[in-house]
Amino acid sequence: MLNSRPQTQSSLEFVCIDELVPKDHLLRKIDKQIDFSFIHDLVKDLYCPDNGRPALDPTLMFKLLLLGYLFGVRSERQLIREAQVNVAYRWFLGLGLTDKLPDASTLSQNRRRRFNDSDVYQQIFDEIVLQAMRKKLVSGTVLYTDSTHIKASANKNKHIQVTVEEERQAYFDQLDADVATERERLGKKPLAPSKKAPPEKTIKQSTTDPDSGYMVRDQKPKGFFYLDHRTVDSKVNIITDVHVTSGNVHDARPYMARLKRQEERFSFDVQAVGLDAGYNTAALCKQLEDKGIFPAIAYRRLNHKAGMFYKKDYEYDPDTNTYQCPQGQSLIYKTTTREGYHHYQSHPAECATCPSLKRCTKNVKYVKTITRHLWQGSKERAYVKRLSERGKRIYKRRKETVERSFADAKELHGYRYARFRGQHKVQAQALMTAAAQNIKKIAMLTD
Repeated sequence: MLNSRPQTQSSLEFVCIDELVPKDHLLRKIDKQIDFSFIHDLVKDLYCPDNGRPALDPTLMFKLLLLGYLFGVRSERQLIREAQVNVAYRWFLGLGLTDKLPDASTLSQNRRRRFNDSDVYQQIFDEIVLQAMRKKLVSGTVLYTDSTHIKASANKNKHIQVTVEEERQAYFDQLDADVATERERLGKKPLAPSKKAPPEKTIKQSTTDPDSGYMVRDQKPKGFFYLDHRTVDSKVNIITDVHVTSGNVHDARPYMARLKRQEERFSFDVQAVGLDAGYNTAALCKQLEDKGIFPAIAYRRLNHKAGMFYKKDYEYDPDTNTYQCPQGQSLIYKTTTREGYHHYQSHPAECATCPSLKRCTKNVKYVKTITRHLWQGSKERAYVKRLSERGKRIYKRRKETVERSFADAKELHGYRYARFRGQHKVQAQALMTAAAQNIKKIAMLTD
């Protein structure tokens, strides 16, 4: 029979908040497995010890912020509204049912004024990784790295054209030394010191968020983005590094510096890495080879003009340091450029009467030129390793590790868009999102 029940919103009840939170709730598992006591000592130097009003407990504040990243609440104002009515949130924060929550502006002002120029977010992230290591959830031997784009808070149509100087990469000193050695070995004169000004390029710069970068990639949206270069450990997918750059930075550019940081910060003994084709450069393969790290790097087919020979159709002979074209003619070494490329050229008299000339070159002097980077051998050896049984096994797990990590971040933790403007603030968002994912992973696996 139809039944009705009386309204009880105003009735008084004696309850314990602990009884209102389900025993299997995620926040119970997190509270049991993660030690947040380090936060107080971490930030104490950012507070005045004997002056001013009593501050909001920093441990409570960062736990509150982590709730937002754990459950994908993008707005700090909305986060406070959620915490007001969510019993589990209050229990996790150590608050009673009637305790007052801080104002949303308290969170934003602390973030903007007290923590904006500090490395506190990086230290919190590192401490969570160290806690995972103490629970034997991180091996540090096989690492997977990739980047994902984060939509900047900037209109893609509001920009200016600016000219910037191209940054000199860290490996250039080694390249200069290897070029000098190679030219001497092959009987070429040393290159004179360059008198050219540092190379420059013209880019689009957002007038809304100048730190973001205009991204143009195949099968990706065009506009102003940031890139999150993330590394994930192979054991249980704990995130071990997060580094944010503007959206127009090549994936391989920050890679070795971030790998070195992990080795030094966490004492990793990296034996192998899994990377996609964006990292497949001669310089990176050479650096990994010098460090004795096994590379499982995808290969990307280069652009090719229809009707012309592929570069792979020209066979390189390391004994004679020559290339041989499909018709059997040798392309002879000519020089090594400052950028580290060997140039090999054919003999024009033989090319002029070649039946395959139209498929080989459009040069009006009938000269075919092929370039080969002096570190190309490292790239070719990396390709062979990628096709080995070990390489296939390592590379196969990319989609289960770093790609899965990005998918979870965007689907469950509100990571598709930058919450703030400015690279430093987006870096903080990336670190807190990754820390929340790690905390969740630790709690689920060690409960």
